[in-house]
Amino acid sequence: MGQKHSKEEHSVQVVNIKRREESLNVYPDTIVNPPDRPVSSAVDSSSPTKAEATKVSDNMIEVVAGDVSDFTDGETKEVDVAEQKVLLVKEDGQFYAIGNKCSHYGAPLNKGAYCKGVVRCPWHGACFNIKTGDIEDFPGLDSVPKFPVEIRDGKVVIKAEQAALASAKRVKPMVKKAADNNKSVVLIGGGPANVVCAETLRQEGFTGKIVIVSKENCLPYDRIKLSKAMSIKPEEIALRTHQFYDEHDIEILLSKEVTKVLPEDKKIELNDGSELKYDSLVIATGGQPRQLPIPGSDLKNVYSLRTPHDANSIAENAQGKNVVIMGSSFIGMEVAAFLADKAASVSVVDLVRVPFQLTLGEELGSYMKQMHESKGVKFYFETSVKEFNGEDGQLKEAVLANGIVLPADVCIMGVGVVPATGFLKESGIELTARGFVTVNKNMKTNIEDVYAAGDIVEFPLFTADDQQVNIQHWQMAHQHGRIAGLSIAGKPQDIRSVPYFWTVQYGKSIRYTGYGFGYDDIVLHGDVEENKFVAYYTKNDQVVAVASLGWDPIVSQAAELMSKGGTISKEEIKEQPDSWVSRLKSY
Repeated sequence: MGQKHSKEEHSVQVVNIKRREESLNVYPDTIVNPPDRPVSSAVDSSSPTKAEATKVSDNMIEVVAGDVSDFTDGETKEVDVAEQKVLLVKEDGQFYAIGNKCSHYGAPLNKGAYCKGVVRCPWHGACFNIKTGDIEDFPGLDSVPKFPVEIRDGKVVIKAEQAALASAKRVKPMVKKAADNNKSVVLIGGGPANVVCAETLRQEGFTGKIVIVSKENCLPYDRIKLSKAMSIKPEEIALRTHQFYDEHDIEILLSKEVTKVLPEDKKIELNDGSELKYDSLVIATGGQPRQLPIPGSDLKNVYSLRTPHDANSIAENAQGKNVVIMGSSFIGMEVAAFLADKAASVSVVDLVRVPFQLTLGEELGSYMKQMHESKGVKFYFETSVKEFNGEDGQLKEAVLANGIVLPADVCIMGVGVVPATGFLKESGIELTARGFVTVNKNMKTNIEDVYAAGDIVEFPLFTADDQQVNIQHWQMAHQHGRIAGLSIAGKPQDIRSVPYFWTVQYGKSIRYTGYGFGYDDIVLHGDVEENKFVAYYTKNDQVVAVASLGWDPIVSQAAELMSKGGTISKEEIKEQPDSWVSRLKSY
């Protein structure tokens, strides 16, 4: 998903790998602990505590979660409170209670990674403060509710307002626009970075004008679902509603494209000829699909996937048809998984030897290839599409460089994206040779009061010794937006977020954290063919990235350790894959 990777050959150290013919199905985001691995002390493996609720007022109930002596420091426990789940944590002798469902997709936080002060979601790495319930790392926009805890006669008592208990999400308080504040913040781009930036500004007390300018014709949406649920409508995956933006005085201009940025005049020009003045500007225009100069690529039904309209059109036109997918990374393979049981045929073409080769390595790439082949997907590797042939303007076949001709009614070009920054070339904003915007730890560009975020930036990654990197992850875009918002609000923080992404295919979810560029070895534990493994990507004898399937919450634990500045050596994970997890308690 956009991360730079080394193209050199890598060795793989296969450790404790069992081979079996039968494959165990793992449903999306199911929590699985391999039977031969003890559950980490950082995770609550016990059954939830069921406590009888007592109504103390019309909207308040309380429950006794147990005796104080029942809990040890650093312990997390799920408590049933009036048929709702609450996470109870004992830390430094104090008790804290927050909602147990992650505000992103509802994962149980008691099965996540606990480290002093925070708990990290086991599925996608969102991080919550155990004292406040505030979201501190992403994905997701909302915090979780918090509940008062009292100690009475040696008993731990949780108090909860019923409305808060019934909701898994909590919107942090936001200020309104003030009539006497003439300051204006303009946010270019309708993705998660600018949504988070706008909300952060309101949460941190900014009372000026906020305008999001988006070239799309719909509200900002959960883009990562487009390749996983291609028939979904934009209103079903909107990050926020019209009512939400109105309530918090966040203006959104849709179907408006910025054509020029004029920092010397502090204004932007739009494609309709209008102008907007700003005091602070955030540019988060994301990527645009890479277009290859292939003869016939202008035929009908040759697609790139970027918008809900693209996804819906592909899903509709691929039914019962022959589909060719160019590219075998995350977008291409998720589209293949979605279409496998809907299209007449699905063929994947790529120059590499196996899917995800540069990201996950050949061992795991081969596993993914076999998984797709078992669903009828065919692969044509170490070749490319040379030309498209059609009839009456309609795509009919794809001709490969090796001479093979594939029937093709629909083609999806999943060959990566390029930064949508062409309109910045004369702005004076510093761009790299590849068109990325260079920013510092506060998301500032080289121009005063101009910030950038999301897929278009190269920023200093603290886990890579502050190397300037481009990481096109959904989670990271959220954090970029938060950091930009804090900077504009006069409360700057350096970005210290660990990359985290996931992919779901045929109900199996692979998670990945870290920055694996240039890794030179892979240490693999588990049972690949039974969908239970953890892979450590190492460089110079240090773990730089971790991927897993069916081994939750080890990727989230690794992300939390890295976020605290911790490291994992290659030596310590050669025999025991989770020998390092206990160190989380020392931070």
